[in-house]
Amino acid sequence: MGEALAKMTSNQESLKSDKFYHIYNHGVGNDSLFFNNDNYIYFLKKFAEFVSPIANTYAYCLMTNHFHFLIQIKSEEEVFQFLKQSNKLPDEEITLTGFKTLSGGITDIDFFSLHISKQFSNFFNGYSQALNKQQKRKGALLTRSFKRKEIKSSEYLISLIQYIHSNPVQHGFVEKITDWKYSSYHSTISDKPTQLKRKEVIELFGDIENFKFCHQQKNQILLPELESEMERL
Repeated sequence: MGEALAKMTSNQESLKSDKFYHIYNHGVGNDSLFFNNDNYIYFLKKFAEFVSPIANTYAYCLMTNHFHFLIQIKSEEEVFQFLKQSNKLPDEEITLTGFKTLSGGITDIDFFSLHISKQFSNFFNGYSQALNKQQKRKGALLTRSFKRKEIKSSEYLISLIQYIHSNPVQHGFVEKITDWKYSSYHSTISDKPTQLKRKEVIELFGDIENFKFCHQQKNQILLPELESEMERL
């Protein structure tokens, strides 16, 4: 058990409570991840099942062979309560303080990060198994471990939201952001019920009109850096 946990945490940035992260990945060898509308819907359904309990979602975009999510990991208390209610804790009587100091005999192991990463793994594995069955394929669907990058400034956060929503335009799938169905842009400007942190996203841009205006622009400072990161997927 200890060896497996250590392997899971090697060469991976830990996912910490209250921090923002850009989560992204693509299909093995650029294989397609989505073949029809139902695939996109099922992917988001699995995301809601496994990731929404432990993270708030600020933006996302699903492309034919890759995806982007901007999330904020929920507080330690929220994550702990989810793990407790889901019977994922080693002892049902354990407290938040006890869980935070749990080591299992292994030093430098962050059990919060492990359980958070496990939720993402369950999400990706569940979708991969379903798509493999549908397409009668075998083997890995996604490349290695999913990529994650902590977002440490509001400037970068705003630029990343713009980048994620403009991805279909950058890749030539559509001419306008509004033409792509599988992103959070539409939910952000809508008044329909959503799990998306719509209010918080709009507040980052000031108001909804500036949100729309900014999405028609390119951030010349950070966009090249973001595009360079994506090339290293």
